[in-house]
Amino acid sequence: FLTEWINRTLREEHIVVKSLEEDLYDGLVLHHLLENLGSLKLDVEKIALTEKKQRQKLSVILEVVAKCLQLEESQLKWSVESILAKDLLSTLHLLVAIAKHFEPTLALPRNVQVETITIETTSKGLKTSNAVEYITENKENIEAQSKDDAFELFSCAPDKLDAVKKALLQFVDQHIGKLGLNVKDIESQFSDGVILLLLIGQLEGYFLNLRNFFLTPASTMEMV
Repeated sequence: FLTEWINRTLREEHIVVKSLEEDLYDGLVLHHLLENLGSLKLDVEKIALTEKKQRQKLSVILEVVAKCLQLEESQLKWSVESILAKDLLSTLHLLVAIAKHFEPTLALPRNVQVETITIETTSKGLKTSNAVEYITENKENIEAQSKDDAFELFSCAPDKLDAVKKALLQFVDQHIGKLGLNVKDIESQFSDGVILLLLIGQLEGYFLNLRNFFLTPASTMEMV
């Protein structure tokens, strides 16, 4: 699926990928893919022939990917060394993350998992441990999570809208109530921005300087 997606995306550039491990490790295809999908201009040479230049190129590319995806280093399931070493698992994680970010409507197969076997050398001999790792989202986990999500009501029938409003009002009151305020109507009481600002302050745990906005706006300009 990923191979076909890459080839379809880069067809006009006459780039053909046959093996994810062998064709992506040097950064050339990733470079073209990111420029094509995200209109990103990467400050690196298109072709890197030596291992040193390939490592530098991958470092720039993966740094851009992490920035675009807003991921911390601890959240990354790939690295320069693992991609350079043609690690298939890391390559798959990277491509799936890029695909989900730049083409969220792409119908990636769900529940794709692999069993990883870690072999460690100890004083007593070889120690092995097995673990299941998901390459794409676990459908069962998603469905279980969505059942507890009040916002799934937005995608239901129109008669569920009142239930959504009720859930949101309870949520807002739970936090705004600490300030001695009460919200009864979402449309009218949110229209001037005051409740929204106070709610953000409560949720994020900081004090909003009342001089920065009008607590009781009297005109459209003050609301804006």
